[in-house]
Amino acid sequence: MAEQTQGAVPLSAVIADAATGVALALRGEGDPYALSGILRQSDALTPAAIRVLGADALAPYAMDQVGAPVGADDEAVVRQALTAYPPGADASEVSVWSYRGLVEASHAFLPGNAQHWPPPPEATAEWVDHDPWPKLSHRVSQLAALALPGLAPGLTERLATRTDDLARGFVRAVRRRDWLQAAGLGRWLARLPEVPESLGLDSGLAFVRQMGGGDPRVTLHIAAAQRFYGRGW
Repeated sequence: MAEQTQGAVPLSAVIADAATGVALALRGEGDPYALSGILRQSDALTPAAIRVLGADALAPYAMDQVGAPVGADDEAVVRQALTAYPPGADASEVSVWSYRGLVEASHAFLPGNAQHWPPPPEATAEWVDHDPWPKLSHRVSQLAALALPGLAPGLTERLATRTDDLARGFVRAVRRRDWLQAAGLGRWLARLPEVPESLGLDSGLAFVRQMGGGDPRVTLHIAAAQRFYGRGW
């Protein structure tokens, strides 16, 4: 990865490679997962890639069985990303929540002393109550990494009051062939309670995987829904 990055590989390609590694680990395939083996501390694009992936960079460590122990290098690359890209004063809600999710995942899934991690930034969730369903669906799909078990419990509780609207957004995304948005929404719906049976979430996620599986982040979201919530098989 270091040589590729020095050869001017775009950030999107680095993110795609990392997402593929996460998805393989969630499916129990490939080599044992190590974040610092996929995104090395010496690579210039590693902090940005981790910031984009957010908590998903640590998703394999949320599994009951992990093929490789978490090492100091994994902590180092996450700290590097958190230090390099904190949300600014004018950051969007999505940016703040994504950063918060990465901090929460670091506390939950990495073995470092919690006192050495930065505290999660304050993130408001009033928008969940007030956003029209299309805008809500867009934001929530961008925060799919927070659908990992145990993360963002307050946000999850509020989203549970709008499952019908998120289901509506999922259907619209599928009809528009926006596979990344559909996968992100479907992943959240896999976590939330009382999803309408009429949605057909499992078959819907399987269809999204079939149609959008060329995008590694779509594959990652579907793999997470399957691994952690048993949906989309």
